[in-house]
Amino acid sequence: MLSRRLSKVKCDYLKINEKDNCAVVVSEDADIPFGHKIALEDVKRGESVIKYGFPIGTAITDIKKGEHIHTHNLKTALTEKGEYEYKPDFTKEFPPSEDLYFNGYERSDGRTGIRNEIWIIPTVGCVNSVCALIAREAAGEIGENCDGVFAFAHPYGCSQLGEDLENTKKILAGVAKNGNAGGVLLVSLGCESNNLSQIMPEFDGFDKSRLRTLVCEEEEDETKAGVLKVKELLRLLKLDRRKKLPLSRLTVGLKCGGSDGFSGITANALCGRFTDLITKNSGRAVLTEVPEMFGAENLLLSRTQNREVFEKAVGMINGFKKYFTSHSQPVSENPSPGNKAGGITTLEEKSLGCVQKGGSAVITDVLNMGESCKKDGLSLLYGPGNDMVSCTLLTAAGANIILFTTGRGTPFSAPVPTVKISSNTALYLKKKNWIDYNAGELLRTKDFDSETEKLTNFIISTASGEIKTKAEKAGVREIAIFKDGVTL
Repeated sequence: MLSRRLSKVKCDYLKINEKDNCAVVVSEDADIPFGHKIALEDVKRGESVIKYGFPIGTAITDIKKGEHIHTHNLKTALTEKGEYEYKPDFTKEFPPSEDLYFNGYERSDGRTGIRNEIWIIPTVGCVNSVCALIAREAAGEIGENCDGVFAFAHPYGCSQLGEDLENTKKILAGVAKNGNAGGVLLVSLGCESNNLSQIMPEFDGFDKSRLRTLVCEEEEDETKAGVLKVKELLRLLKLDRRKKLPLSRLTVGLKCGGSDGFSGITANALCGRFTDLITKNSGRAVLTEVPEMFGAENLLLSRTQNREVFEKAVGMINGFKKYFTSHSQPVSENPSPGNKAGGITTLEEKSLGCVQKGGSAVITDVLNMGESCKKDGLSLLYGPGNDMVSCTLLTAAGANIILFTTGRGTPFSAPVPTVKISSNTALYLKKKNWIDYNAGELLRTKDFDSETEKLTNFIISTASGEIKTKAEKAGVREIAIFKDGVTL
């Protein structure tokens, strides 16, 4: 990451890769907006603009050195389907770093938790209000070793068909099986498609002593019955204790939302350093947002562990492109208005910044929606870029904690601790009620080693329960389920 100054336009900028013909403006008083791109050399119409060492689109006009590069002179070059060849380019053997530990909960069925909470999961949206009432009534019963009782509303579980219904079932079960839940209450209406007989087979191998069920149509007072079942779980949670666990027992989800021109340079790149650290120590990291891999997929495909994983990854990429085209939508329908305001022009540019969160880790698995992460290393997870849906999928995949990078800010949080990492210092200073960690300091210090150590310590302290995220303190946690088909 090279800092230089273009005196002709009085502009300080960062050049990311020596191959780049553009750079990112870091002068807040320049003619070109902070975080946007500036041309480092003349680019003719039809030629590629290069950032991160890779093309991010095609010039639609001649661009002169020192000019602003954005939507007025740059367009995407993405195609609807990619042809890929397996060309592995990674080092399989990584020396582990020093032993790192956190204090977490070791569940009897092999799961790991960093919180000890009771989660109330509605099998169908009709009982959302019941779940909320149970959580509210049970809050007064919380005692030792319980971090809270939480209900997760959603609109599905009935009036769905085929793959949509199957996804709802698997995602809800996956969320319920997350190790941060020391106890789970499944609440059913009784007549829905996703009733208990349908969802319970998803809990094979789960410690059933930590699971309670409630069918509202069978109870005279469903709220009272639900609170009694929560009390049963609370008595079990009183016996739980944190213990010293190696970093390898942690599963970390990776997500970016409201990205800006610095996301791929600071926050995402910093998370990539942590991804390398945890995977070198036999831990697990999960990267999703498939549409934000379009244009950067070859960086990931070259790191797939073997041909089987490569083929699954290609199927995931082209499968999501097919999802777009089946709805007559272009695969490049991204970035968002906020992304563009922050300096991101094309999906290729956004994707090249997004995948920085994966560091240089070997990709060991590809997961479907609702599927649990089971392999050490970096897993890719099928899911959209939408913040709420993708974070729900990360939770269902078993992520104990989510590193959520942002250049614009958001108050949203998943059921698991969602660490908001700002890409720039201005956002951190403005939204301290949202942001947990400031990666914007890297624009000033460029000291990735020190920042990686600081972030690692922050994550370990959060995982150990010593730090609560801003969203946890605010009581914010939500889920959203992917939907594609018919609603009856």
